Order: sequence, then structure tokens, then C-alpha cells
Amino acid sequence: MESSDEDEDFSYHEGIIPQSKINSLFQSNTEKDSVENLCGNTRAKYLAFLRLSEEVVEMEHELTDLRKHISAQGILVQDLESGVFRELDECIKAGEQENVPELQNCEQDDLLCEDTYDAKRIFLEKIDFLLAEHKLQDALEALEMEEKSSPDLRSAGDISSNVSFYKSAFLKRKATLEDQFVGISSPPSLGDVELKQALCGLLKLGKGPLAHQILLKRYASRLRNRVEASVPSCSLYPETYPATLSKIIFSFISLAAKESHSTFGDDPIYTNRVVQWAEEEIEYFVRFVKEHGPSSETVTALRAASVCVQASLSNCIIMELQGIKLSKLLMVLMRPYMDEVLEMNFRRARRVFLDISDNDESPILSPRFLSPLSVFAPSPDNALINNGVKFISIIKDIVDQLTPLAILQFGGNLLSRTVQLFDNYVDLLTKALPSPSEDDGITELKETLPFKAETDSQQLALLGVANSVADELLPMAVSRIWNVNMETHDPSIGSHESISSIGGNAVEFKDWRRQLQHSLDKLRDHFCRQYVLNFIYSREGNSRLDARIYVDEEGENLQWESVPLPSLPFQALFARLQQLATVAGDVLLGKEKLQKVLLARLTETIVMWLSDEQEFWGVFEDESVPLKPFGLQQLTLDMHFTVEIARFAGYSSRHVLQLASGIIARAVKTFSARGIDPQSTLPEDEWFSEAAKAAINKLLLGASG
Repeated sequence: MESSDEDEDFSYHEGIIPQSKINSLFQSNTEKDSVENLCGNTRAKYLAFLRLSEEVVEMEHELTDLRKHISAQGILVQDLESGVFRELDECIKAGEQENVPELQNCEQDDLLCEDTYDAKRIFLEKIDFLLAEHKLQDALEALEMEEKSSPDLRSAGDISSNVSFYKSAFLKRKATLEDQFVGISSPPSLGDVELKQALCGLLKLGKGPLAHQILLKRYASRLRNRVEASVPSCSLYPETYPATLSKIIFSFISLAAKESHSTFGDDPIYTNRVVQWAEEEIEYFVRFVKEHGPSSETVTALRAASVCVQASLSNCIIMELQGIKLSKLLMVLMRPYMDEVLEMNFRRARRVFLDISDNDESPILSPRFLSPLSVFAPSPDNALINNGVKFISIIKDIVDQLTPLAILQFGGNLLSRTVQLFDNYVDLLTKALPSPSEDDGITELKETLPFKAETDSQQLALLGVANSVADELLPMAVSRIWNVNMETHDPSIGSHESISSIGGNAVEFKDWRRQLQHSLDKLRDHFCRQYVLNFIYSREGNSRLDARIYVDEEGENLQWESVPLPSLPFQALFARLQQLATVAGDVLLGKEKLQKVLLARLTETIVMWLSDEQEFWGVFEDESVPLKPFGLQQLTLDMHFTVEIARFAGYSSRHVLQLASGIIARAVKTFSARGIDPQSTLPEDEWFSEAAKAAINKLLLGASG
């Protein structure tokens, strides 16, 4: 029993596998797997080899069949030839000798047709090879030579079926060549030389319009890319970028025109297409400038638009040397934009100088602009003077933005707007004058004005400022416009003859001054009207020139008096005018013409009021009011006195004389209708004139005494 237990223990320890045996087992297993993998790969490759062998065998069978087919076709051709010869022998044997030459010709024609067919087939195969290898120039030359040597290809009449088939195949190759030329000309990266070769190829193929369209599209694409690349500079250089953009646009138009001429010649069709394309690009250019330009109401926008007009018209002059006229179209497109910019700038200008809450310092102007106004300023910071300086500086700033060619085209427009702006300025000055019929709204407005003209000196200063602005400062501010318009040739901007007619909005200097004077006349008339009404009516609304002074006043005959005097209201008028003349001499120093015009207009206004005042004449026409000859004499003397006032002061007016004569005639008629004989009542006109002069002298002596 013990020995058996030991055997069992021994056998257990004997079952443990040593490391060396494990390694050998692993190696043998690995080698076995490698052999199996190798066998598998070999088997797969062998199967692939078998399949390939089968395909080769199949191809050999197909080649054998093809050889048999070719052999059969050859036999068929030989049979056809033998048949032809057999028919020929039969014809000869039949004695048809007269048809032998025809049969010989037929045989020769058939042989010739066969040779020709082979040549054409070979030619078409050659073209196919050239097209496949993209040897387009070689294919083009071959097609040209074939077309020249084959009249049938150029024939438009009836042709045989064989020729028709060949012509169709020939045209198909030409169409393929055309497509390839179009294809290689499409990439934007294609060089100019390669592009021109493609265009010339299309031109030789008879596709000139298509080639020209490709040329223009190519330049349009390049131009768009160039313009889009310049967009960032629009905000960096807002005043000058339109000139740069214009140079780009017109340089591309010029290059396209030159390339069109060199490739397509002087054909009017192609020239017109270049012009049409150029017009489209100019429309794009103007639209781009509008979209990317500064705000229309800024001075920068006006400068940018003017620079754009200057550069574009200068480029148009250059383009005319190439026979392309674009000036009129350019201005048709630019005019609405320029008008809009001018309109917005003048609106801004109106807001600026009408902004009564703006207390900014007066803009800086040269002494030649300030000196005409300084004579009216009691102090350097006078609001009236500052407002006038602001107005002139705004106008000058706008004019300074215009370039010479922009002035030629839009100078008249600017001058017209200047007149409108001056009219607004005059309206502002008018509101500063007193008015006898002011309502609460007007009074409130006057209180907000930076300046008010209440005294005679202030009112005269206001009139003097307006007159100086219109007569001196505005002409100086817009002098550039007149200078450019008067120039016939300036080397810096070239001849204007080719573009001067485009403007069509020139304004004559005299007409412009006349329009300014019309605004001045409105201001002057308002001053005279309010001055006269303030003189005639008291604060209580009672009239100083009441007709009852000619009815109620007691008197016998003026001729009996040594120095008859006018009625008291006209004596007061004389004193008031004398006082105003003295003030005007101080305030309007050096402006004697303006002084006389004002005093003359005041006198006219008095007489006009008297002539038109129906309430005044209603007293004379009232049957219940008794009239006396003395009243007619006094009224006649007052009218002559008014005329002599104007003569004495040196501002005699024909209009005053006419109005006074009309009043006298109406008074005579009215008094005659009431039973008073004017012939026995009124002395001669000379007596009234002398009496009026004597009255003036007496009043002057009384005033001095």
C-alpha cells in the first residue's frame, strides 16, 4: 500500500511541463499558423490567376472572331470587285462598245470614292486624336486646310449623301473644337496670351460674337474683383476713393477697347458692343459710388462727388481719343446723385445758419470777407455780423468743394441754390425787423432771435449787412464758378469744349444778381412798409394822415399866406426823413446809393399808401361831409411838398411824381363832383412847386434855429 502511494505522488510531479517544452510547443504552433496562412494566400492568388487566364482565353476568342469578321468583309469586298469586273466583261461581250468609256469612268469613280473615303476617315481620326490630346491649334489649322481644299464643305447647295455625312462629321468636330476653346477661356487664372489664342481660334471658327462676349465677360469679372478689393479704402479715403475707382473703371474700359480692336479690328458691331458694355460698367460705377459714399448731407460727400465728376469726365475725354464717347451717359447717371448731394448740403446749410441756438464762435474768414461787414458792427461779437459771416462761410465752404469740371456741369445749379439760401437768410433778417401787426407768435419768435433791429440805426445796419452780403461777399464767395465758366482752356483740366455743352444749366451773372436783388427788394420793402405804418398809425391805432385834416381845418386861401406850409403830418414826415437821413449817413457810410434808394422808397411808400387807402378817400366821397376849396389846396400842396422833399434830398423818383400827380387828379375829380370848381380854386403847378420849396427852407431854418 505504501509503495502505491509513492507511485501516485511520483506520477503527479512527473506531469509538470518544463519551460523548454512550452517554448517548443508555442514555436511549432506558430510555424503551423504561418504555413496555413501562406497556403491560404497561395490558393487565393492561384484562383485569381485562373480567372485571369480564363479572361485572356476569352479575349483570344474575341480577337479570333474579329479576324474572321475582317476576313469575311475582305472577301465580300473582293466579291463585289469581281462582280463589277464580271458585269463589265458581259457588257463588252454584248457589243455595247459605246458604253465602255462610261463604265471605265464609273469604275475609276468608284475606286476614287473609295480612296477619298479612306482619306476622309483618316482625317477625321486625326482630328479626333488632336482634340483628345487638346492640341487645339493643330486641330484648328487642320480643319482650316481641309475646309479650304474641300469645296463641298463650303457649299450651301444640294450635295450627295456621302458628302453630307462627311460634312456633318466635319461640323461636329468644329463644334467640339469650339467647346474646347470656350472651356479653356473660362478659368480666371488663364493668361492673356492663352486667352487671346482661344479668342482667335473662336474667331477663325466663325464665332466672333461669342469670342467678343467672352472677352468682355473676362474684363468685367476682373473689374468686379478689382473694385470689390477697393471697398475697404472707401471709408479710409472718402474724398479721394471715387477718383481711384474711376481710374480703375476707365482703365479697364480702355484695355478692353484696345484688346477688342487688336483682336476683332474696326468692325462697328464689336465697337458698339464695347460701348454698350462700357455703359453698363459706368452704371455699376455710379451705383457703387452712391452705395459706399459718405452721407449725402456732409461736405465730404460733396467733395467726393465733385472729385468723382472731375476724374470721370477727364477719363471720358481720354476715352474719346479711342472713339468711345461716354460723357453724356456719365452725366445722365451722375446728375441725380450730384443734385441730391447739393440739395442735402444746402438743407444742412440752411439749418446751420438758421440755428438761433447755436452760439459757436464765428467761423474764420479772410479779411477781405470781414471788412465789408465790420463797418456795421459796434462790437466784434455783434450777433448780426456773426450771422452774416456764418452765412458767407457756409456758401464759400460749399463752393470750395467743387472741382473745375464739376463747376462746369453743376455751377448753375449751385448758383440757383445760393439764391434760394440767400432768400432764406433775408427771411431771417426780416423777422428781426419790427412789424406794426405782430401777433404773439411772431413776438415770441423775435425774442428767440440772436439779434433784433428796433432802433433806426439797428434797422439800417441790418439793411446794410444784407446789401453787403448780396453785392460784395456772395460774388466773392462764388467767384470760382464765374472764373471757371469764363475760361476757354485750362492746361490743368484740358479743353472743355467736348463736355461744356453737357451742363445746360448755366446762369448768367446778371440774372443771378437780379435774383439776389429781388430778395433784397423784399427786405427793403418790408422795412419801408413797417416804417411808414409806424409813422402813420399811433400805438392806439389812430391814423395821423386822416382826411379830416383837409375838411375840418379852417382856412381861406393859401395864396394869401406869405409862406404857406404843408399840413402837420407832412411836416412831421419831413422831419422824420431828415432824421433818418442823418442816421443813414453815419450807419451806411460809403453806401450813398443805398441811402438814396431807401429814402426814395420810403417816400414812394407814403404816397402809395395815401393813393390806395380807401378810408382816406371815403371821407371826401361822403355826401354828409362838407368840402371846402381850402382842403383841395392843402392836399395839392402836400403832394408837391412830398415831391420836392425827394428832389431836395437828391433821390427824386419818377414814380413819386407819378403817384403824387395821380392823387392830385383824383382829388380834383372828387372835389369837382362835390361842386367845387378846381379852375378857380387851384393856382398853377409852378406856384405849388415854389411854395413847397419855400416851405422846405422855412422848416430847415426852424429846425436849425
